[in-house]
Amino acid sequence: MTGPTVPMATEPEPAAGWAPTRALGRAVLLAGLLLVAGVLLGRVDLIVLAAPLALGTAYALRRRPTALPQVWVTQGEGGPLVEGGDVTAAVSVGNPDTVDYDLVVVRSRVSPWLRIVRAGFARNDAVEDAPPSTTAATGATVPANTRRSVADRPFVTSVPTGAVVDLELAGNALRWGRHPVGPAGARVATAGGLLVSRAVITEPVRVRVYPRTEPFEAVEAMPRAAGLVGAHHSRRPGEGGELAGVRRFGPGDRLRRIDWRVSLRARQLHVAATLSDRDAEVVVLLDVLAEAGRSGGVSGAASVLDTTVRATAAIAEHYLHRGDRVSLLEYGPAARRLRPAAGRRQYLTVLEWLLDVRVHPSSHEPYDQVFGPQLLSSDALVVVLTPLLDERSAQMLARLARAGRFVVAVDTLPTDLPSPKDRGWAEVAYRLWRLDRDVMIGQLREHGVPVVRWAGAGSLDLVLRDVARLATAPRVGGR
Repeated sequence: MTGPTVPMATEPEPAAGWAPTRALGRAVLLAGLLLVAGVLLGRVDLIVLAAPLALGTAYALRRRPTALPQVWVTQGEGGPLVEGGDVTAAVSVGNPDTVDYDLVVVRSRVSPWLRIVRAGFARNDAVEDAPPSTTAATGATVPANTRRSVADRPFVTSVPTGAVVDLELAGNALRWGRHPVGPAGARVATAGGLLVSRAVITEPVRVRVYPRTEPFEAVEAMPRAAGLVGAHHSRRPGEGGELAGVRRFGPGDRLRRIDWRVSLRARQLHVAATLSDRDAEVVVLLDVLAEAGRSGGVSGAASVLDTTVRATAAIAEHYLHRGDRVSLLEYGPAARRLRPAAGRRQYLTVLEWLLDVRVHPSSHEPYDQVFGPQLLSSDALVVVLTPLLDERSAQMLARLARAGRFVVAVDTLPTDLPSPKDRGWAEVAYRLWRLDRDVMIGQLREHGVPVVRWAGAGSLDLVLRDVARLATAPRVGGR
């Protein structure tokens, strides 16, 4: 009678996600062949040669991993990141296992608009940077005047038990937007290189890069200030800093407004009358129907979208600093809108809103989404940033002018837009398109729409002066 079978004690199998390497297969195969050959041939030397291989393999596999590595991406600390600023990020690899990771291969994708010039591993607040010639070691650097990134290569290190190693990335932000760092992945080899894990991939982290604000000033008054408080002088009497004259004292006048010189001379109390200071609403309308030019980053050529976003940030910063209310609106199929508001919080909201501006070519006529009375106030100054590449953009400007709006068109088409290199009909067609576009701009000016090219400081000063004069003149046409 036989008793119950007692299972033999065996080593636990590797956790899910771990697999044997070719080195383990070669070691087992070679040791087995030497042992079989030594037994069959009766040669002790072959058994002696196989013993170290078998013992070494068994010793390396005495402790097997039970958990996969942990990988995550973090953005460096600091204030708001602007184009041309320094960007830092880190790809971290943690070892939650009880077995040391003998070899860790880390690789991460980085947006081409984030030029990484220095990368290196940091452990216990110590950065281990390799020389510039090292490509697959603990770190790498490149000269700062190149466009090449060092993040698109594998980096190798080791991670002890319960430790975390950071692959620190440092470089520059070349363009505005939300740029991903990642996805990042890591593969680990342990047990003397006999076991390897599957690739552990983590989700990317979006680095927010705000557009660089170009210097912009507009000293001319707004066409019509409709708010209650602000920095623009209206023609209505009230509390303000602009002197409107001297008049006799009346009920409700404040004592600090008394002009004692005139009062003593006239034997009656007189007060200094002032004009009220009022704020205005500025609507920046972004034409996102077409794109032209190639973006070269903060230090290169600017495309239509680059000029549009940077000019919008500059205009919004200027008028919000003066206490005006600013709203944003896209002229496109999405018709995204930012509600009018004032203050620094609105400026930060504008920068966040601009990060999601994209070109949306569409055959849809976005008139209804843009010209609603709840979106455009009758007293607002509408600054339209458009490349005038689509006929619908010109029709939109003409429609705003016919509705009696105060409109200023800012031409965002690059001045250095290259002409077709092919000889023949392509160059002729390009010249005809340029002539047709110039004719369209002339027609817009005839309809009372000033068109000015964006050139930074003072771009809109003369145009706003003309618009302010038109605002004081009698207006013909319905709203």
